Amino acid sequence: MGTELHIGSDTEKVVVSAYPLKARSGRLRRTRTGTLVEAVPRPPSGRRREERVTYAARLAIPLILLSALLSAFGASWWLAAAGSATLITLVWRRQARAAQRAALAVPRDPESRVLWAASERTAFEGAVAASHRVRATWPALADMIDPVLADRSLTRALDELAEVLVRRQELRRVRAELAAVRDADIPADSPARSAAGSQAERADQLWRETEAAASRILRSIDVAARAGESFIRERQVAATARYAERTLARVTGAPAVAESGPDLADRTEAVIAAYRDLAA
Repeated sequence: MGTELHIGSDTEKVVVSAYPLKARSGRLRRTRTGTLVEAVPRPPSGRRREERVTYAARLAIPLILLSALLSAFGASWWLAAAGSATLITLVWRRQARAAQRAALAVPRDPESRVLWAASERTAFEGAVAASHRVRATWPALADMIDPVLADRSLTRALDELAEVLVRRQELRRVRAELAAVRDADIPADSPARSAAGSQAERADQLWRETEAAASRILRSIDVAARAGESFIRERQVAATARYAERTLARVTGAPAVAESGPDLADRTEAVIAAYRDLAA
């Protein structure tokens, strides 16, 4: 994996790549969070062809006048006309693209991963959502973790998850094909049936391995998110309890006794352990 991870999704696929993603149609909105760059399809502008023609005509009128004015002052008329035509063409193409429904282009580099199956897409999108929960806790955990290292670990986990899910997606297809020929009308002692059975067993074994690997990564991201969120909530509750204790001590004249330290120390260890597991 490079220094950045680019991910994007549309209605038919999820794309994960080390390089910036491109749109096959429409436009994309990119959002950077650390080393993670997300490309989200922009909604179509809704401008119809008639509206775009009208806009281009309105743009052409002042450009024609400007070209005539420049020509009157000795400028080359064809150069001004060419510049005006180029500008109108660029505006037209931009508006036409904005009116299209956005879709991601499939990267050509072999290292990029594309998830087509619904279950794999759902799993990866859930992991991305959990990663946002993890990142949201970092400002409050700045004295416990290194945000730079945590960002790299989290991005690497998403990259590894995408690779595992691509394998699981392919294994799903292979298992479906092998299941389709399992009941084929051929003799029981056929070498073809025996070969298909052997490959089915191998595919099942690989499926279990990839399922375990995907579950481990998903669990590590979710545990890191829940550990950070739980620690922040408990620290807020502890702060409220200390404030109430000091207030009650002033009212009653009794000395304040702090009782939340040991519990939060245990939670601190849980957060650190969760990030250690994420980086593993």
